[in-house]
This record gives sequence, C-alpha cells and structure tokens, in this order.
Amino acid sequence: MNFPLIQDILIILAFSVLVVFLLQRLHLPSILGFLITGIIIGPSGLGLISAVHEVELIAEIGVILLLFVIGMELSLKELASLRKTVLVGGLLQVGLAIGISAAFSRIVGFSWNESVFLGFLLALSSTAIVLKILQDRNEISAPHGRNALGILIFQDIIVIPMILVTPILAGETSNVTYTLLELLGKSLLIILITLVSARYIVPYLLHFVAKTNSKELFLLTTLMICFAVTWITAETGLSLALGAFLAGLIISESRYSHQATSLILPFKELFTSFFFISIGMLLNLAFFMHHAGLVLLIALGVFVLKGTIGTFAAAVLRYPPRTALLTGLALFQIGEFAFILSRVGVENGLLSQQMNQYFLSVSIITMLLTPFVMMFSEKLAAVLIPQTIQKRWGMYLARGKKPPRQEASRLENHLVIIGYGLNGHNVAQAAKYIQIPYVILEMNAETVRQEKAKGEHILFGDASQLHMLETVRLNKARVVVIAISDPTATKYIVSNIRNICQSVYVIVRTRYINETEELLSLGADEVIPEEFETSLAIFSRVLQNFLVPVDEIEKLVRSIRSDNYNLLQAQPKMPKMIKPTPIPNFKVTCVRLEADGGKLAGKTIQQANIRKNYGVNILAINRNERMIYPISPENKLQQNDLIYVSGNPEHIEAFYKAAK
Repeated sequence: MNFPLIQDILIILAFSVLVVFLLQRLHLPSILGFLITGIIIGPSGLGLISAVHEVELIAEIGVILLLFVIGMELSLKELASLRKTVLVGGLLQVGLAIGISAAFSRIVGFSWNESVFLGFLLALSSTAIVLKILQDRNEISAPHGRNALGILIFQDIIVIPMILVTPILAGETSNVTYTLLELLGKSLLIILITLVSARYIVPYLLHFVAKTNSKELFLLTTLMICFAVTWITAETGLSLALGAFLAGLIISESRYSHQATSLILPFKELFTSFFFISIGMLLNLAFFMHHAGLVLLIALGVFVLKGTIGTFAAAVLRYPPRTALLTGLALFQIGEFAFILSRVGVENGLLSQQMNQYFLSVSIITMLLTPFVMMFSEKLAAVLIPQTIQKRWGMYLARGKKPPRQEASRLENHLVIIGYGLNGHNVAQAAKYIQIPYVILEMNAETVRQEKAKGEHILFGDASQLHMLETVRLNKARVVVIAISDPTATKYIVSNIRNICQSVYVIVRTRYINETEELLSLGADEVIPEEFETSLAIFSRVLQNFLVPVDEIEKLVRSIRSDNYNLLQAQPKMPKMIKPTPIPNFKVTCVRLEADGGKLAGKTIQQANIRKNYGVNILAINRNERMIYPISPENKLQQNDLIYVSGNPEHIEAFYKAAK
C-alpha cells in the first residue's frame, strides 16, 4: 500500500530536524529553519513533496492552533499595563505603514483597494520571530522589548478586522453599507457569545472536567471548544482565524487557562511548523532568481520604511533615540499573519499570482534577515545616533519633568535607583522604611505618572544619558542601584556613571553570571546575578535540611560571593569548611487525626503506645487553633487534632494510616 502523505510527513520532519539543528548551532530561530526547509523540499526546490494539498490542510490547523494559543496567552492585565504602547504606538505603526504603503502603491499604478490591501500586508510584523529573539537575548523586559511587544499585540488584534474587511475591499458586495452592518451585527453576536461563554459556560465545563483528573479528557474538551467556536464563526461567514482567537480568549478568562495552554503548546508547535514550511514551499525559486534585483530593492524599501515608522512610533511615546531605533529595527520584517491575510487576498482577487510571489519573496527575505539585524542592532544604533543627538533628545524628554531646583539641590548622600521594576520597587520600599533619601529614574512614562501621583520621588529619563545622571546629582550620591533588564543599556550606564563620579558605590542587578566580569571591569562595585543568587538560596535551604550549622552555611555563602560565584561554576573546588556527617533519615511532618479517629482517638499517648507501635515521636498537638506543647504521655488524642510527629518516612506512613 502507498501512503504519500506519510512519506511527505517523514520527508518534512527529517529535513526540519537537520535544518533546525544546524540553525540552533548558529543560535538562529527555528522558524527560519522551517522556512528554509519549505524552500528546499518545495516544488521549486527538490520537489520532494507530492501531497501539497494535504500539507496545506495540516498548515491550516497550525494557523487555528497558533491563534488559539495567542488568545489564551493574551493577558488582559498585561494588555492594560501596555495600553499606551498598544493603542498609541500600535495604531501609529499600523496606520502609518498602511497609509504610506498604500500611497506609494497607488502612485506606481495599483487600484485604491489593492493599494490598501498591500498596506495591510506590509503593516504586519512577525510576532513569533521577534518575541523568540527577544527572549533568547534576554531583552523582552527591556524598554525596546516592551515597545515591540505592545505594538505586536496591537497587530495580532488588528489582523482580525483586516481579514474581515478584505472581501469588502475586493468588491464582493454591491451594497457596502449593508455588508458592513451585517458584518458588524455578526461580530457583535459572536462577541456576545464569547462573553457569555467566558463568564458562565466554559469555566463550569472546565471545572467539572478538571475534577475528573483526566488529562486526556481535559485536552479533548479544550480542543473541542477551540474547533467548535472556530466552526461557528466560519458558518456565520466570519474567518477561521477570528474563531480560533475568540476561543482562546474564552478559555483565557478561566482559572484553567495555564493548564490548557500547556497541553495545547506541543500541538501548536508541531502544526505551526507545518505552516511555516508550507510558506517556504510557496516560494518560486526560479521567480526569485529572475527578479532578484527588484525583490531585494523592495525588501530594502520595506526595511527602511517599517524601521523608520517603528522608530517614530516609539519616539512619539517619548522614548530616547536608542530605544526608539531598537524598536524600529525589531519590527521591520513582514510577519506570519501577513501570509494568512495574503491567502484571503488571493482568494478575493486583490493579489495576483505574480504579486503574491513578490510578496512571498520579500517577506521570507525580511524574516531571514531579522536575526542578523537584531544581532547587530546595538552597533547600528551607535552608528546612526551620535551622542550629541542622544543628549539633546534626553534634554527634550526631561523638559517639564525636572524636579524643582530647590528639591534637586537637597539631594546629597542619597541613593539613586535606576529602573522601577520589581527589584527597583523593593529597594525603594526598603529605603523609605529606613528613611534613606532616594531618587528613582524610570523610562516607562505610565509608571512615572502613577508613582508620582502616589508621592514617589521618581523622574522620567534614560539613565544612559549623562544629562539625566547629572539631574539626579550623581556626583553627590552615595550608592547607585541599577535594576533594569537591558544588558547593553546597563553597560552604558555603568560606564557613564564612572565618567561622572569615581567614588559612588555602584550595585548592578543582572540576570546571568557571564555578564559579571564585563560590568565589574566597566566600574561596577558589586554585581548580583539573579540565577546564582537563586541557586544560593536553594542550596542554603538544602544545607539547613541536612542539619549543617547556620554559621557554616553563612560562611560558605560569603565565600562564594567573594569569589565572584566561581565556586558554583564548572568543576568547583568547594572549601573544606563543611564536613559531611551521617544524618539519620528522619522527617518532621503534620498528620491530621481524621473525624472518625481511626485507632487512636480517645486514647492517651501512653495508652496508644505511639513510640513502640509506630516508631514516631509526637512533638506537639494543634487542637482548635491552640498549640499543646511540650507533650506528656498523659496527653489524650482527639478527633481533628493536628499532630506534629518526627520519624523516618516508613514509620510516619504507618502512623498516618492509623490516624485515618
């Protein structure tokens, strides 16, 4: 028997494993490997795939699961914290990209509806690639990372209306007003169903399913909800993508969203890999080679246009030039949702086959370039933005935000906190409690506004600019704490601090140990890497449970820190201060005497002969929130007592069974 689909899936997986493995060795995203795999095995490459239609069907499932997971992961709280970036930055980026692209397309001869549709395609960036690279580079929490995230969230949401409007742009209806009203009515109906389901139906359904403790049933129920909502939206004339996204939102509002996401993610990764492979298979290599010059020229135009628009959007949000440019460089490519939209455009006649090939070629090239552009984005920013421009822009941003002159003049022997995330907030609270004078520098304008309203001494500004460091009277400060998530900006800040003042004590929080040496060489007095401090905290508790004396644990921790954490790195030679000693295998735990009392209720400890019969010692009894301690043989055991016992695990288990 011949199974062409099985053979094609084997070819796809085999080539994907090989290509993705090679790219992982080069620290490049796996999505690029999927695109390259599609190009290699596709019709214009080696032509190894025969069941192209079946592969495209699998890819459609990938699109559904991709949007479903995005809906589940879309946190309304996080969306609210990024609302200014999402609404203002996202609207500016998408609006300008559509407007400028459409205007240029109209000039070169496209009709107005084709021009607007091309603007739709060019406005969208790659959420999958950008977020993956930002996570790998530890920049997702950096200012430019948060900007990119906010704008990408807006794009992910706006793609749904774009898909819905595309048939109208194509002139599929003679009565545009009626069609828009019908579309609005259907959309409102679907939104109403979504809200009712999210509030009243799905949480109860998932609750009853979760009570069965069956992962299989929970997975089947989650997938059923996904495809049911997707089918309903498709039947009402709306898109599959919209249905999948709404299904994800429905589940995201329940307490079981994290479990559902963890179960669906492996399937999403598998099916979306087929989606990107199918995109690569669509590329006509002969077409690309024949039109390479024009394709590369258009790709360069897209890079400049979208990079500039992304930079402008971040600048309007009052971020400094470096952050704004890094945001633009992260968003210059054409993204995966544009591929979904392009299919709708081809189906509705807004995109010819030739234009679709141009679009695919340009999109794949910009995706392939993204990791390299982001890798060298810091150097590009240093070249494109001279220090003079950065200083002038910093002065402009600080205008109207300086503290009053008399307040600034009082800052002396104070603490400067750079970054008001979780760590910065905790440091500020501790300083306030001990009454240490401090000032905070933060680049999130919304955070500054909220904290100023609470009375915090917080200023908006980029600490990598000398002007802002002078504003907080760095030369009069006693200590600086740098608690931001941007490794490159942290290095600039340390260097600039030492250009202003050599005596101030600089403490830097970093995420990884490999950043420590460079920060110390730049002038930091102390670098605290989160990954090793977490390990130290865990290790300290391990040693406590092995009954190592507390003073020896503290001595070991001090030794590790003073040696710059080298003891915790490869092939450590531990100091001889801790001497392992044989420790009896015993535990201390709490056992409840059940309501029926088992064999023990009503008996004294002596009558039950606890030590002889069960091998445990009773340390204390909690009865009705009252602790009975010390224990004597005459103490009587009663129903619902919480009994604290010590012993080895086998003896404790025997006592537990007797108490049931």
